[in-house]
Parts: sequence; structure tokens; C-alpha cells
Amino acid sequence: MAKEVSMCTQLQQWSPVKETGSTPTVPPQLGYCFHTPKKHPWRPIMGYEEIEVTPMPSQPITNTMVDPCYTPAGMAAEPLRFPNLVTGFDRSPEHAARAALYTRYTQHEWSQNSVNNYNESDAKRNFSERVRNDIMRMLRETDEIGTQGQRDSGRRIGERITDTTFWRNEVSIEMERLVATCEKLNDTRRQLERAIAGIEGPLHIVQECLYHREKRQGLEQVHDAVEQSLLKEVAILRECQDKFRNMLEKVRQQSKNCRATQNELETDMRNKEYALGIDSMCHQLNNFSKGLQFYAGIERYDPTVCDTERWAAASAGTLQRSQSERAKATQMLSDAENLINVSATEIWEQWSNTNSAFTRRIAMTIEIKNKLQLHLHKIQQEMFDVEKTLELLNKAIEDKLQPMKVAHTRLQARTNRPHLEKCRDEAQHRLVKEVCDLQETMETLRSKIATAEGTHQTLLGVRAGLEADLRNKSTTLFIDRDQCMGLRRGYPVTAAIKA
Repeated sequence: MAKEVSMCTQLQQWSPVKETGSTPTVPPQLGYCFHTPKKHPWRPIMGYEEIEVTPMPSQPITNTMVDPCYTPAGMAAEPLRFPNLVTGFDRSPEHAARAALYTRYTQHEWSQNSVNNYNESDAKRNFSERVRNDIMRMLRETDEIGTQGQRDSGRRIGERITDTTFWRNEVSIEMERLVATCEKLNDTRRQLERAIAGIEGPLHIVQECLYHREKRQGLEQVHDAVEQSLLKEVAILRECQDKFRNMLEKVRQQSKNCRATQNELETDMRNKEYALGIDSMCHQLNNFSKGLQFYAGIERYDPTVCDTERWAAASAGTLQRSQSERAKATQMLSDAENLINVSATEIWEQWSNTNSAFTRRIAMTIEIKNKLQLHLHKIQQEMFDVEKTLELLNKAIEDKLQPMKVAHTRLQARTNRPHLEKCRDEAQHRLVKEVCDLQETMETLRSKIATAEGTHQTLLGVRAGLEADLRNKSTTLFIDRDQCMGLRRGYPVTAAIKA
């Protein structure tokens, strides 16, 4: 322990850190332990170095401060210099001798170093010759590998071009078929739109017929076969219009699906054409092509997103989706055409049935009107006869007035007879009876006149009823024959739907 303390005291004397009076004394610290490469009994195994801790200046560090050739004004130590036999002897002779002893070698070590250099030269030369032979062999192999690899890559690129061209052609053919189907769908869509708009005309006519028939008067507002047929026709027209709208919505949705599939096919074909251009350019490249460059790390970059099977499956899937949408569109075209034809036939049949019902109703109305006119003529003739009878009755009563006056005058005159001459003789009885008979006759005639007048009033009421019924029949006939049939007779209902 005392030996180590004395050694530390000796080492403090040659420390390269120069103390200054302006800096405070800092307690020394033991440095790192240095082990010698070879262990010799006459060489120390370890040494210690004293390091003085100096506080840093308060000013910022600059290039001038870190430059070893200059000493800043604020630093308390000079640049570090290691001792040797020349410069260190003045400071610490013992330490300088020990440092010089480390740099000396023996004669055996010097000779052995030359032998080692000869042996190392031979070994390195033989190794270099083997390396050159391996390099030449490797050059021939790499040339063969490069040529074979380029040839195989070109062949594989050609096969890829063939596959891509095949799928490109398949996509192109399918896209042409799909475009033709889309055009047919557009034509069907326009035909359905025209059919929906064409139904508005017959529907408006049927509604107008119903509105006109609401103007009928009295008992003519009957729920007859014509009205039933008109209501059924309205229901059929609206039902067909709803079917057309549903089919139109399906056709529009199918058109969207076909356009989406067409977009997929166009994108796929555009990508395949772009890939064909790149692969064709790559297939034509060789060692003498222009524009060849190095791209560092390009072999580690993997931009691929699928393998060959998945690529072919994607192309086949696109074609299958297109074929499926095309089959759906073809079926929908058939359904739409069938719907238009069936609906047009149904509408035309109901239109014809309604016209037939109108014709029968008009004929029935004309027949009834003619009968009413005949009855009206008979009523008027009967009224004329009743009026003539009334005139005869009135004349008969007037004719009875003069005999009544004569009888009254006779009876009045006989009241002036003298006293006993006022007897009730046969003449008196006959005159009284005559007056009574005349009065009874006149009362009978007056009762007949009242009866005839009542009959005449009844006939007037009947005539008024017949005339009102005839007016209603005429109004109904005008509505059905002139207004309704005038609208329906010349309207091309089938052409409006199938246009």
C-alpha cells in the first residue's frame, strides 16, 4: 500500500497539465489502467496517469478554442504534449526512461520480422494466383449465366406478350358485344319512355269520357256497362303504366351495371395495351440498345400485386361478369319487348271492348229514344182528343142552357096564373121534371168535364216526363256518340304505345 502511494506521488510530478495560480486546486483523479501487450518480468504491468479537472470557461466554444495550435485566453491549461526521450527527460527522467523502453525491439525480433515478411509474400502471391483463376472461371460462368438469363427472360417476356395479347383480344371482343347490348338497352329504355308517355293520351281520353258522362241528367246517370268498361280501362292503363315504369327502372339499373362492366373492360384493355407496350419494348431490348441505365436496388423493389394465376383469374372474372351482365340484359330486353307487346294487346282489346260497349249503349239509347218519341206522339194525340172532348162537353152544356131557360121561363110564367088555375097538372109536372133532367144532365156533363180536365193534366205530366226523359236521352246520346266516341273513334292507341 505504501508502494502504491509513493508511485502516485512520483507520477504527479510529470503531469502534462500545467497549474496556474489563478485557478483553484482540484483534487486529482486516478486515470484508466493501461495493460501491456506482452507480459515481461522487467516491464511494469500497469501504470497510472494523473488527470487534472479544469473548469470550462464561461464563454461559448468556437473554432479558435478547439484548435490545438492556439490557447484561448480563458483556459488554464496548455495544449497536451506527450513526453519522449528528448522532451520528457527534463520533466521526469524516470518516466521518460520507462517510456523509451517500450519502443525498443530485440535482434531476434528484427530477423523474425523479415522471415515473416517473406513467408507472408509467398502465401499472398499463391492466394492471389488462386483468386485470379477463380475469377476467370467465375467470369466465364457469369457470362454464360448473363446470356442464358437474358435469353430466358426474353422468352418469358414473349410468352407474357402472347398471354396478354390473347386476353386483350378476348376483352376487346367482349366489350364490342357489351357495347352492342348497351345500345339495345338504350333503345328499349327510349321505347319504354315513349310507351309511358303514349299511355297518357288514352288515359286522358278515358278520363275525359268519364268526366263527360258525369254530365248526364236524372236516371241516365246509371252504372252501365260503358262506365264499367271505362273504369276497367283506366285500371288497365295505369297498371300497364306502372309495369312500364318498373321495367324502365330495371332497364336503367341494368344499363348502369353494363356501363360499369364496360368501364372495367375498358380499364382492363387499356392496362393490357399499356403492359403490352412496355413488354414489347422490354422484349426488343438487348445489350446494344440505347437508353440503358443502372437503377440501384431495383431488384429488391417488388411492385407486383398478384401472381400469374391471380392475374388470369382476374381477367377471366371480368369476362364472366361481362357475360353475366350481357345475359341479364338480353333477358331483360326480351322481357321488355314481351311486356310492351302484351300490354299493347291488352290495352287495344279493352279499348275495343269499351268502343263496343259505347256502340251498344248508343244503339240502346237511340231505340229507347225512338220509343219515347212514339209514346210522346201518342200522348200528344190523346191530349188533342181530350181537348176536343172538353170542347164538345162545354158546347153540350151551353146547348142545355137554352132549354133550361125555356123551362124556367115556362115555370115562371105559370106562376102568374089566377087563383084556382094554379093547379099541379101534367104540364107542371113535366116542366119540373124537364128542369130536373136538364140540371142532372148538366151536372153529369160538368163532372165529365172535370174528369176530362184531370185526364188532360195527367197527360200533361206524362208528356212533361217523356219530354224530360227525351232531353236526357238526347244529352246522353250526344255525350256518348258525339263527345266520347268522337274522341275515341280516330285515336291510334296501339301506335301511341308501340311507337
